[in-house]
Amino acid sequence: MIEPVRILLIDDHAIVRSGIRLLIEQEPDLIVVGEAQNAEIGIRMALDLHPDVTVIDITLPDLDGISATRRILDEWPSARVLALTMHDESGFLVPFLEAGGIGYLQKSAADRQLVQAIRRVSDGEFSIQSTGVSTIAASHSPARDSGHGPEVLSQREQEVLVLTARGFTSRETGERLFISARTVETYRGRIMDKLGLHHRSELVEYALDYRLLG
Repeated sequence: MIEPVRILLIDDHAIVRSGIRLLIEQEPDLIVVGEAQNAEIGIRMALDLHPDVTVIDITLPDLDGISATRRILDEWPSARVLALTMHDESGFLVPFLEAGGIGYLQKSAADRQLVQAIRRVSDGEFSIQSTGVSTIAASHSPARDSGHGPEVLSQREQEVLVLTARGFTSRETGERLFISARTVETYRGRIMDKLGLHHRSELVEYALDYRLLG
């Protein structure tokens, strides 16, 4: 039997946590293992429970969700954190991704997209709404001259890079390229090593820098 995805909720509004829990627990493969009403408690719970996905609000009473995410990742680098917030991407998405988060979703879309976003983040996939790519593009300076242009990548690595930057999961990328999801992840690791990148957001920035998204 496959173990359910274990989820920690960090939000200062009890009614919001209750609504999210109700939504999540309708899914047989998801389970809430803890709730925290502020960042400090949430950080401790994340490090104690090691949930598969931590769902965190950006605005918390004691410490913002971006700083909390950074602290969690500093102590536990493999943590997977999804922001669920009332704020749109402007001003928050890029700092959150730079802190190590890999998913960003507005609460207004939670009823439609939260479950899917949690599953993607639990698989280590980058998950943002379609407007997120535009936000990253607007916040980033034009093409860099790092000495690591796309020519250092094989044709297949470039294909994986482009699909990843467009938000496709490993499974979806594999289906399009007729390779396994595990092979996609191997390619992605090589890409990041070759380009000297560390976060998924940097793959999007890189693809935008070099006009690989068309």
